[in-house]
Amino acid sequence: MLSKFKVIGSATLLAAVTILSPAAVSAKDFGKPGEKVDLVIGFQPYYSESWSGVVNSSKQFWKKYLPEGSTATFQVGLQGAIIVNAMTGEKQDIGYVGDMPGIAATFRNRPDRGGTDIRIVAAIGTSKQQCNIFMVRTDAPEFADGKAALKWMDGKIVSSPHGSCTDRFARLAFEQTGITPGSYLNQNIEVITTNFRAGKLDATVIWEPTASKIAAAGLARRVASGEDFDALDGGLMIMLNDLIQQRPDVVKGWLNSELDAQLFVADLNNATAVSEMAEEATEQIDRKVLWSSLYGAPEGSVKVQFDFAINDRVKSLLKDATAFLYSLPKKPAASEAIREDGIMPQFAEEILKERGLTSPVGTVIGQPDSAYK
Repeated sequence: MLSKFKVIGSATLLAAVTILSPAAVSAKDFGKPGEKVDLVIGFQPYYSESWSGVVNSSKQFWKKYLPEGSTATFQVGLQGAIIVNAMTGEKQDIGYVGDMPGIAATFRNRPDRGGTDIRIVAAIGTSKQQCNIFMVRTDAPEFADGKAALKWMDGKIVSSPHGSCTDRFARLAFEQTGITPGSYLNQNIEVITTNFRAGKLDATVIWEPTASKIAAAGLARRVASGEDFDALDGGLMIMLNDLIQQRPDVVKGWLNSELDAQLFVADLNNATAVSEMAEEATEQIDRKVLWSSLYGAPEGSVKVQFDFAINDRVKSLLKDATAFLYSLPKKPAASEAIREDGIMPQFAEEILKERGLTSPVGTVIGQPDSAYK
């Protein structure tokens, strides 16, 4: 349960790109190559796409690759922005975050602006139905497809956590279907759940496993995803540049353990074990709900692709998501493209070459309920 980990932040914090203003900080000392290192890791058990972090925490693959005597302390972040804020204050060294906070971190924390330098080093995974999920109240009509469901939302009350991956998807879907909600509210997952229960909400866009949890509780039902609009979402691994520059051996060691974790999650034979680990790391979410969020319906669809490297699919996502952030009034992205050194793909690429693998390293295909164990 959550008591096993230190929880950073509160679920009441809203936008996933609301990142603390940078403040001048001195370089953090991670020691010399080959020496033991003490790392603090921000991870998200409440975001199914990033469960390689849950697995690495539980299985401790990192012990195989880091210098003897090293430690890794895992801290739960209820949203990616919480983790980025902790990294900005150098309270955490490595973060498992969604695409939006990961991109924003490369802009908001530039060293030439007196901030903490944070880089994107790998992809946790990509999907069209982990962050990109539309849900409607249970008494809504049955729809022929996802686009028909969106058209029903014209003039209705819809919500999502604004500035997040869900917000980006919602605005794309509204534009593609030519509809305008009567109200498009900025609400977090707790408020969304409460409002469905109170009958004050027609539809929402939310991520897994919250979407599966709301559906299992009978509060709303799923009607559309990124599959209906060819829209990607994704998770990223970010690291302090001080760590990268001082300890490339640790960067490679950690990414090797992340690769092991992604291969573990992608193996359907481990689905039960992964859902058990996720249950241990979360509160008040049934294990079957957790299993369904990553391995369940819709059957035959790609639930998650484990890219590991920053491949063309991930680059396309980063480009589109950065442009969206730049379009927002508060401009979490200071330009339409990530600075050239904001992404450091070479470590992940080198590891794949050394281990004789290519990206993507695995894919989870949706399974029938009968596969749950």
